[in-house]
Amino acid sequence: MNLIFLDLPHCREALKPFALTRPVAALRVGILTLHEKWERRLKLVSAVARSSHLTEAYLSEKYPLTVAADNVLINAAVYPTEVLVRQVAALQPGEAIKHEGTLVAARCSQKALEHLTAEFVRQNPYPTVANSVDQFSQLASLGSDVTILRHLWDIFTHNEEQIRQDYALVTHQRTSREVTDPHTRIYRPDQVFVEEGAVIRAAIINAEDGPVYIGKNATVHENAVIKGPFAMLEDSHVNIGSKIREATTIGPGCKIGGEVKNTVFLANCNKGHEGFIGNSVVGEWCNFGADTNTSNLKNNYQQVRVWSYAKGAYEDTGLQFCGLLMGDHSKCSINTMFNTGTVVGVFANIFGSGFPAKFIPSFTWGGTPDQDDAVYEFDKATEVFERILKRRGRTLSPVEISLLKHVYEQRNGELPDQ
Repeated sequence: MNLIFLDLPHCREALKPFALTRPVAALRVGILTLHEKWERRLKLVSAVARSSHLTEAYLSEKYPLTVAADNVLINAAVYPTEVLVRQVAALQPGEAIKHEGTLVAARCSQKALEHLTAEFVRQNPYPTVANSVDQFSQLASLGSDVTILRHLWDIFTHNEEQIRQDYALVTHQRTSREVTDPHTRIYRPDQVFVEEGAVIRAAIINAEDGPVYIGKNATVHENAVIKGPFAMLEDSHVNIGSKIREATTIGPGCKIGGEVKNTVFLANCNKGHEGFIGNSVVGEWCNFGADTNTSNLKNNYQQVRVWSYAKGAYEDTGLQFCGLLMGDHSKCSINTMFNTGTVVGVFANIFGSGFPAKFIPSFTWGGTPDQDDAVYEFDKATEVFERILKRRGRTLSPVEISLLKHVYEQRNGELPDQ
């Protein structure tokens, strides 16, 4: 089975800034990314040869498309369930599954897929892509159990349930590594899974209200308190004295301290110091200065409004709790105080007195009302990133530079109308 994860345009727009630097299926919610969820579940019922992404052209070099004679398209924003996976595996050529008019999955030939791919490279592909998927016949519509990642804040509101589902999937018929540290206290050890190479020292782990997953070579440092549902991925750290509350995911390569609640760190983030962040999503390679805090509740207890890339305006989340939504590579100085429902683009460098703006576009230098924000020049931004990568023994590839250059050149499209 050749899997292709399809980025539908309205989903990509709604999920920016995180979708600025990756296809939708590469987003992590719970323990796994969306495409990892599908791959693992489909392998249980069918042979999966490979998977790839059908997305915007500027992302396709880093996330290339692989086409075969027989292909299964999957809406990248749809979460798999056991029932849905079996329906997808049983699709016949030309058949599709839709939910409330939205494509969920389709099985198509190489010729049909090439036609669809051609629409993506046009100057304005979105309307034609939407029409092209209608070429498939429709099976019976699915019920209300289909969950779709539609909004930025869905990443953290869906995270608790996805941790539970991913935990069951990842740990099925496997045995956890034993925690031998005599000074670590674990409540409900049957709900805690520890991968090979993980280190836990003098910590408290409470899995009474949900499972706790500790990834390969991860480290939980002394005096840390973790409450499930919780997941931390490979090579990540929970720092000394941290307070990690429920529904939190720490992606691979992160170093996280302070107080955290219901937050997803995608990967390689550094929040090493004290300070609170809650009901938030943080991209890759972000850095928080010491004592940075995020408000997740308004003083008047009203619902939170956030900036929408799709609408070019603020929209109501319908949530009372919503904190920070920060794109990849963004950073803030010490003692930064983020307002409730702040949205930050890619490569923003935030500093200055006062609260930062509630929307900070990509490649912003500053971001607070006390100054005229400058543009964070591309060469200077990537020079800093190269230094960060060097510390971890990595280099910045030409493919990554090209992707980031596109985001930089499209920055003016993020700016609100004056």
